Formats: sequence, C-alpha cells, structure tokens
Amino acid sequence: MLGSACHRRLAFGKSWRWSHGRAAFGKPFSVSGLQRWRFVVFTDILDNSRVISEDGKKQLKDLLHHYYPIEIDPNRTLEEKRPLMVEWWTRAHELLSQQKIQKGDIAQIVRESEVMLRDGFNEMFDQLHKYNVPLFIFSAGVGDILEEIIRQANVFYSNVNVVSNYMDFDDNGVLRCFKGPLIHTYNKNNSVLQGTEYFQQLSTRTSIILLGDSMGDLTMADGVPSVENILKIGFLNDKVGVRSSRPAPRPAVGSLGGSTEGQAATQV
Repeated sequence: MLGSACHRRLAFGKSWRWSHGRAAFGKPFSVSGLQRWRFVVFTDILDNSRVISEDGKKQLKDLLHHYYPIEIDPNRTLEEKRPLMVEWWTRAHELLSQQKIQKGDIAQIVRESEVMLRDGFNEMFDQLHKYNVPLFIFSAGVGDILEEIIRQANVFYSNVNVVSNYMDFDDNGVLRCFKGPLIHTYNKNNSVLQGTEYFQQLSTRTSIILLGDSMGDLTMADGVPSVENILKIGFLNDKVGVRSSRPAPRPAVGSLGGSTEGQAATQV
C-alpha cells in the first residue's frame, strides 16, 4: 500500500520477496516538502480549474478551514473525529455534485493542473510491475482524478488497484453524485473493503509494505487475515519545517516513523 509520499526509491533486492505492495494517497502528489492539503489535493485540482464556480471555491475553502483543524487536533479522539470527517466529505461531495462537472473534462482538468507524482515514482511503479507485486492505492480523495493522474504519468499498470471515492455520472456524462461507500481519512481499512473482490485477493498475502502520511493510514491493512510481515513507513508532508526539527517519538512495534499527524504509514 502506498501513501501519497512515494518520492523515495524502493529497491527490491534478492533477499526481499514481498508479496504485496499497498498504498494510500491521502495527501498531495507533489515534490517532497511542498505543503498542501490532504483531502483538498484532489478537490484542489478541480478548485483551480474552470469547472468550479467562484462561490463553489469559497465554500470548499470554508469547509477546509472548519474541518481540517479538527482532523489534525491531537486532543480529539478518533471516535469524535470520524462523524465529523463523514460530515466534511459528504458536504464537499454534495458541493462538487452541484457544479455539473463533465466526465469528458477530467483528463483536460488534470493536464492543466500542477499536480505531479513524487521523484522516483517511475522506478517504484516499474519495479512493482516487473516483479508482479500488486500495488493497492487506498485513497480518501477522488478516484476519477487519481486514476487520471496515474494514467497520464504512464504508470497505470495491470498490477495497480485503486479504491477511492468515485464520481457517478448521468447518461449525459454530468456528475450527479458520488458512489458509496464513502472513504475518509479515518476509515481506510477493511470496513470499506470487506466482501470486495480485491479484499479476497489480499486474503492470501503474507507480507505488506504500507506507505502513508497520516494517522488514518496506519490501519489500512487491518483485517487482512494472513499477514505475517508488515512494514509501515510514515512520511512527513505537513508543516515539514516545524516537525522535521523535532525528535521523532518512539515508533510502535512493526512501524517506522513517528505517530504525529502528517506522517505516513507503509505496509509490507
């Protein structure tokens, strides 16, 4: 599983035989150190395009300014945050659905955006494909946008699987709503995968590398029944200048990186 922080090169030597790669794209596809917003990276692409009205852009920013501090508040429990994240995502999806976004415009919207994959993504995607390692991208963003980004980067290989929030278009190709189940920062786990074909594929995997950049990414492999080896790698993407100067807290067993918001988790 990968987080959005895929700027590091992963080398699979002879002594490593990981059977599955998994990733979560919750934050921006960007050059390392570029600070942007986890949820809004995908709506940012729309927000900066011609398809969103000025009023719509203002409302999206108002939602961000209200809910993002809640998402990263270390004094709130996950039980307090989860219903508020559902509220945020639901309101944002409803707002986007009012914008009459055309399915045929998505490719051009991505081309005109400044979004980019991290340095080294070619090597990572190519190596995983070469050795037939499944790459699972678990995203709380907009799946249609994410797939188009990967497609335009020419790395949407047969081993890449994406689970995210997908747009539902009417017969005329106009966005009418989002398909369920809703995926937000704190439910990226088996609760939205149970019973799916892909979850069945994971059931035989014994080793997972999990990459992420938020506390919500830590649970992405929860519920996979046969896991024997799991490596969780966290990436610092938010407030890099402030947090990178702090000593990292002692990591949990089986994980690398700190446990503060803005860091990512990776599973092997």
